Amino acid sequence: MAQSERESIEYDVVIVGAGPAGLSAAIHLKQLEPELNVVILEKGSEVGAHILSGAVLDTSGLDALLPDWRDNDAPITIPVTSDNFYLLGEAGKIRIPNFVMPPLMSNHGNYIVSMGNVCRWLAKQAEELGIEIFVGMACSELIYDQQGSVRGVVAGVFGLNKDGTANDQTEPGMEVLGKYVFLAEGVRGSLAKEVITKFGLATNKEPQKYGLGMKEIWEVSPEKHRQGSVTHTMGWPLGSNAGGGSFIYHLEDNQVYVGFVVHLNYKNPYLFPYMEFQRFKHHPMVTQLLSGGKRIAYGARAISEGGFQSMPKMCAPGVALLGCSVGLVNLPRIKGNHNAMYSGMAAAQAAVKALQAGRQQDELTDYETEVRKGPIGKDLRRVRNVKPLWSKYGLFGALVGGGFDMWTNTLGLSVFGTLRHGKSDAEATEETTQHRPIDYPKPDGSLSFDRLTNVAFSMTNHDENQPVHLQLADATIPIRVNLTKYAEPAQRYCPAGVYEVVHEEGKKPWFQINFQNCVHCKTCDIKDPSQNINWVTPQGGDGPNYPNM
Repeated sequence: MAQSERESIEYDVVIVGAGPAGLSAAIHLKQLEPELNVVILEKGSEVGAHILSGAVLDTSGLDALLPDWRDNDAPITIPVTSDNFYLLGEAGKIRIPNFVMPPLMSNHGNYIVSMGNVCRWLAKQAEELGIEIFVGMACSELIYDQQGSVRGVVAGVFGLNKDGTANDQTEPGMEVLGKYVFLAEGVRGSLAKEVITKFGLATNKEPQKYGLGMKEIWEVSPEKHRQGSVTHTMGWPLGSNAGGGSFIYHLEDNQVYVGFVVHLNYKNPYLFPYMEFQRFKHHPMVTQLLSGGKRIAYGARAISEGGFQSMPKMCAPGVALLGCSVGLVNLPRIKGNHNAMYSGMAAAQAAVKALQAGRQQDELTDYETEVRKGPIGKDLRRVRNVKPLWSKYGLFGALVGGGFDMWTNTLGLSVFGTLRHGKSDAEATEETTQHRPIDYPKPDGSLSFDRLTNVAFSMTNHDENQPVHLQLADATIPIRVNLTKYAEPAQRYCPAGVYEVVHEEGKKPWFQINFQNCVHCKTCDIKDPSQNINWVTPQGGDGPNYPNM
């Protein structure tokens, strides 16, 4: 679509994404320089609609951003009261004593929260400072100036035909221009991916690693509810098939977050992460908790796991990457929201300094320095070897080697140095000739559920008349290559049942994309062994509508 069809509007700073990083950046910009014009563009139908996180919140980032949050009706009211770690077998469990865990693993002083609700609250704080927040505004393109610097984004394109062409009802969107653009899209954001590629920001960095996090909210019987209880598990049902684990967090009103994470560097293309999650709920410990209860919500999201080694360069001319666009999750702690907030603040400080000096559209190198050497870098550097040890040596390597390395890093030492990740998650996938199919029990409809039934509990909706936002570089690859070599793993790694290979008598099989089911987890963009799927944003407001995630 020609840019001449679009109106434009200019701000000092344009922020893409109303998650913890983007909101923190906006708030801190206005704290430092109240006269700045700042806008946040959010693709969800409301702030929080696309936010999914565990979440046990380390409040250090929020303490730095809004020290008086405790006196301002923040939805952060459930302190962790107990901290439990279990190694599961198929029918039993072994508790890992808290005293053997490195101090950084303790959740004392942390809070069980809905990050969706925390972001809704942060949005109110931002609006009170005069920050404009536009929801349902997907940012589909970057705008570059003649020198190649990022100048802004195209936001709010609606009503395209299925083939991507315009019609009489099409809204061409706006050019939203800024002296600096902050990309806070979350994991594997489409604009961030473009920036990383265009400017070579991942050159000489380790590949980013990912996990798939799936989460259900359950309402359990009052006698089973333990408000403030936090439980993490490793082991069964994944065993040697994949890395990962679970979390069970008791919040208020007899509600429990039940989540499961599968590391996406698994080798066996027959692995079915969603069904591993459903099988997990049939462990006696989990069954006892959930029996008699009811599931009330479901969602899924990719998690950045590469850590310190995988952080790309975070700035290029006119643009900075924030939060999970960089990959700031502390994997063993399963926490990244505090680092996302720190990154937003660091970007704000660098931008204000630049603007006060009369600069614009250059590289915010002070931001990069602060992230790597400040609280974020210190947090991630201590745990940098846990993921590669887990990848190379499995659960035993993570427990023993990773635990030992975290203990020594509390003293500023590491016998391992900095280990490498090696392959990307897509490259880790092996062909079916090296593996056997996995037989998964059929969901019982009480504790475990089929994917399409669960997707209905994510309140996902997409306009069926828009272009498919899951783009294939080569439409023949799913059948010609992936089905032949990998039994087309997209049928299994997608937690929403978007992809299927359809077989009809007398016809050749074909690859079907049910994009209406997509919960925006980005797993397909990450795990496809042929790297043939490109996730781009659908029109604004579409996707999941998470109420309390």
